[in-house]
Amino acid sequence: MSDFGGMEDLLQDFLIEAGDLLSGVDNKLVDLERAPNDKGLLNDIFRGFHTIKGGAGFLNATELVTLCHLTENLFDKLRNGELSITPEAMDVILAATGAVRDMFGHLERGIQPSPADHQIIAQLKLALAGELKAGAVPAAAPAPVAGKPVAAVAPAPQPIAAAASIGADGIDWNAYYFAVTGVQPGAVVSVPPGEPEVHLEDAKAQEIIQAAIGRRAADKPGYSGPTGRRTEERQRDNSIRVDTSRLDQVLNLSGEIGLTKNRLNALRSDILNGKNDTDTLHALDVAVSQLDLLVSDLQNAVMKTRMQPIGRLFQKYPRIARDLARSLGKDVELVLEGEDTEIDKTMIEDLSDPIIHLIRNAVDHGVELPHERLAAGKPDKSFVRLEARQEGDHILILVAEDGRGMNAEKLRARAVEKGLISDEEANTMDERQSFNLIFLPGFSTAAQVSDVSGRGVGMDVVRTNIQKLNGTIDIKSELGKGTTFIISLPLTLAILPVLLVCLEDQPFAVPLSMVREILPIVPNEVQELGGRATLVVRGEVLPIVSLASLLGWPQNQVPEYGVLMQTAEQSFVLAIDSFAGREDAVIKSLDDFRPKGVAGVTTLSNGQIVLILDMKELLAAMGDQKVATRSALLLEDRIAQAA
Repeated sequence: MSDFGGMEDLLQDFLIEAGDLLSGVDNKLVDLERAPNDKGLLNDIFRGFHTIKGGAGFLNATELVTLCHLTENLFDKLRNGELSITPEAMDVILAATGAVRDMFGHLERGIQPSPADHQIIAQLKLALAGELKAGAVPAAAPAPVAGKPVAAVAPAPQPIAAAASIGADGIDWNAYYFAVTGVQPGAVVSVPPGEPEVHLEDAKAQEIIQAAIGRRAADKPGYSGPTGRRTEERQRDNSIRVDTSRLDQVLNLSGEIGLTKNRLNALRSDILNGKNDTDTLHALDVAVSQLDLLVSDLQNAVMKTRMQPIGRLFQKYPRIARDLARSLGKDVELVLEGEDTEIDKTMIEDLSDPIIHLIRNAVDHGVELPHERLAAGKPDKSFVRLEARQEGDHILILVAEDGRGMNAEKLRARAVEKGLISDEEANTMDERQSFNLIFLPGFSTAAQVSDVSGRGVGMDVVRTNIQKLNGTIDIKSELGKGTTFIISLPLTLAILPVLLVCLEDQPFAVPLSMVREILPIVPNEVQELGGRATLVVRGEVLPIVSLASLLGWPQNQVPEYGVLMQTAEQSFVLAIDSFAGREDAVIKSLDDFRPKGVAGVTTLSNGQIVLILDMKELLAAMGDQKVATRSALLLEDRIAQAA
């Protein structure tokens, strides 16, 4: 039962507003670390905590009020010049914002937050008294660099055992300890003066670790947690903020459509009464044209209500990049560009995990340690750029870093070593194909598995999630200079530009984003290569894939046209009988029954219902050699008969 009887609506409003506010505070804290004397940032952060404290007080969230009050007092002293920003103070503050976010999790479940960890409270009080010492905040201590232990503080450092970390309850306590401290098991860590020694079997220590791991696990894709917090967040995120001017536009267009409808009804009555002179027919034509224009404008206006600034997604990443870089001993700044670029609200939610993967990959794999950068003639500080911009009817999202770059030859060798590709396949790959190897399931270049990477999962998930959004991801990399990941997405998922292709008289819709050009299939130009029908297009040998064979239809006539299509993995020619032009399809999903290879349906202007094909799912059948061979034999047989 909820602890907020009668105030659930107020609670949800508070969580939405305070969540956005806390994300902004996180970003300002990262900026403050780079500009510790910026009075504007100090004032903004102070006001942020003050606002959250006020809302929490109204909800009687006493423990949240206590934590925010201490942090607010600390910033009051910082902005008045009584204290100065130090790395240790920043670690305490960031730990406090993490605790505030955890308390939001309690509120989301309808229960009052439990007290913040006593160590965080104690460190905040030490910071307020100006007595915070270096190394006294283990929760944010950086990981050892180049095998060196973290500096010790009296009393004597206590080693944490690196072996036998799996407890009787099946929990890997070493991994959990790393999640809390940022220090690898086996490293030398410090115990602050006056604090008891921390043993992993200690109940309180395990409780702290469990809580921290809960926070960490919640950032991972698919996590639901013991209370289903992820699901609750998604339910709450079904709401959307819309500028009132856009709603006014929708209302005005609705009114105009109503007036046009009345005009059409009057003209209908006139025509039914025998009035069919030239002026009446002309008025009917004008009214229909006006209705067509108004409906198109209304459709665009409604689509705009779904659009949200991508900056709301970007604002949580600077903190993630900062914390990871600090744990790895790297100096990394995340630069955000194009935060005002608008994108479909539903896509924003599904982009969160892929971008987190890319940023973590850039910080962990891409950029070098400071001493490595200096040795390579680079500044010790590295930059990761997260950019969004609109190009035509697509949104481009770039994640770029100025690190070591990717070595195509080493990627091929690693893929062969792991048995993901054969030597023959490796020898035929160009640079672009070699870079795309990192998207294969199980591929990893990490020599050692860590909490951050090395298990061969992540990049394949990124590509899969992007493809679910009808998008593509591409890689550009230069050895020694850095790597850029380019995500291309449609502006909205509600409307999909499609090409209508036909088998005999039956049309099907394929995404226009995959179409490059339409070619005639001339029988004597078709060649056999490796048991498959191929066509040479501007010097490139491309396989011919029969749409009929992909759908399991009989090939009753020789395909006359080929659609040159391109996915992230390959290019091919889709053999079809004819095509019926281009349309902007309004997608209707098939929730209850979705045949394999069908993304949804749409209705054409003539009222005909057409299936929208999921080409990526259909192409998965190409991995089956029997299907590919049968397709080639059928196609070659028909072409041979025609010749």
